[in-house]
Amino acid sequence: MCTVSDDKMKDLMAALDSCEWIRPDSEVHPELQARLMECGSKLMRYNSTPFTLEAMRAAFEDVTGRDLDPSSLVIFPFRCDLGFNVHIGKDVLVNYNCTFLDTARITIGDYTKIGPDCHLVTADHPRDYLERRTHTVRGRPITIGDDCWLGANVTVLPGVTIGDRCIIGAGSVVTKDVPDDSIYAGNPAHDISGD
Repeated sequence: MCTVSDDKMKDLMAALDSCEWIRPDSEVHPELQARLMECGSKLMRYNSTPFTLEAMRAAFEDVTGRDLDPSSLVIFPFRCDLGFNVHIGKDVLVNYNCTFLDTARITIGDYTKIGPDCHLVTADHPRDYLERRTHTVRGRPITIGDDCWLGANVTVLPGVTIGDRCIIGAGSVVTKDVPDDSIYAGNPAHDISGD
């Protein structure tokens, strides 16, 4: 289980929370790599094992290091980078084969449904191609409000906030914030509430 007891982990979490660029020569880079490998090993084991609902819940709690509300369910196979940056409210459903790149915090509000094959991507890379070659990364948080529904195969990009009671149509790519009570669809996703 990921813990926050040691100084290296605390430094990593502070760097990720600040949205600063993490370069390979950064002091926190070795800890980031270690946490990526730890999370990946757990996911490899869990994603290849037959599950009961109780086992899926326990697997998710082991990967994230936090309790999952008894009313919520994350259905495996599931993938994430670090695990400890995934925060899920009550009565949430995350369907099969979702990928959460949680370089930054991912927050999913109460009563929200995430369809199969969705991608929540907080990882961001430099625009300059020479800097990108160094594998520099930073995270920009994603927040999804209460009572939302993301259809199958939705991708949410770094730094996006989706307000409460929103619907995102299947196959959409959400590139910017979505206000409360909206229906967005397309690539890039746009407001279709009036359609």
